[in-house]
Amino acid sequence: ASARACGSVGTLYCLSTASTTSLEEVASEARDTLRWFQLYVFADREVSRSLVQRAERNGYKALVLTVDCPKVGRRYRDERNQFWMPKRMEYANFSLSEASSAESDNRDASGLASKFARLSDSTISWSDVGWLQSITSLPVVVKGIMTAEDAHLAVQHGVAAVWVSNHGGRQLDTVPASIEALPEVVSAVAGRCEVYVDGGIRTGTDVLKALALGARAVFLGRSPVFGLACGGEAGARRVLEIVREELSLAMMLSGCSSIHEFPPNLVVHRDRFRSQL
Repeated sequence: ASARACGSVGTLYCLSTASTTSLEEVASEARDTLRWFQLYVFADREVSRSLVQRAERNGYKALVLTVDCPKVGRRYRDERNQFWMPKRMEYANFSLSEASSAESDNRDASGLASKFARLSDSTISWSDVGWLQSITSLPVVVKGIMTAEDAHLAVQHGVAAVWVSNHGGRQLDTVPASIEALPEVVSAVAGRCEVYVDGGIRTGTDVLKALALGARAVFLGRSPVFGLACGGEAGARRVLEIVREELSLAMMLSGCSSIHEFPPNLVVHRDRFRSQL
């Protein structure tokens, strides 16, 4: 439903490895939607390789490699709630037995952390970007970049784009907001590849600010999910339409007639005004 909603408004959809709907089913149900596939490098590289091959066979147009999750962050709310995947649901793109033979059944941890502890590889490095590029012809987007230094390294390793993201603030406490890191990354990339951003994008004015600060595109997660929960596919589509309408209005009221015409000074950090107090 989410993928079809994206296709209906002419935007792309990025499917998570951890989706409860398989990449094949999404491809079948949303044939006209531009689809990307988000990927982790698992300890068992053959699982990652298999996912890449399946994505290629099913018409996904890019791979989004998440690099900020060598290990799942400490998510206290999940631990307090002892969050576990409902029994009626499962990871549809792989099985835990396929990904790892290690056992972990720590009920004091969250179910997500417990399960992904059996999959993740804390030794991943920039060489794994090269490995991924060697097994696919699809463009590789690196997601989880928050500093100029990492942006430089990403470009040096030939990625198609960098995706500024703090993983929703769920990986590392007190990490800066993605929008705060965006200008630094854009400056470091210096036009050598595209830059995307996610995190806290809720309204059209949020989109305007991200584009004005140099992002080529923004990605939304939570707000379309709210629409999906409220009204299914139609609800998710309506959320995307609302954001687009808000962006159009914000551009008009800011004197911008094109997304390519945002002046850099359109967005001013609040510290500038605090310094004048």
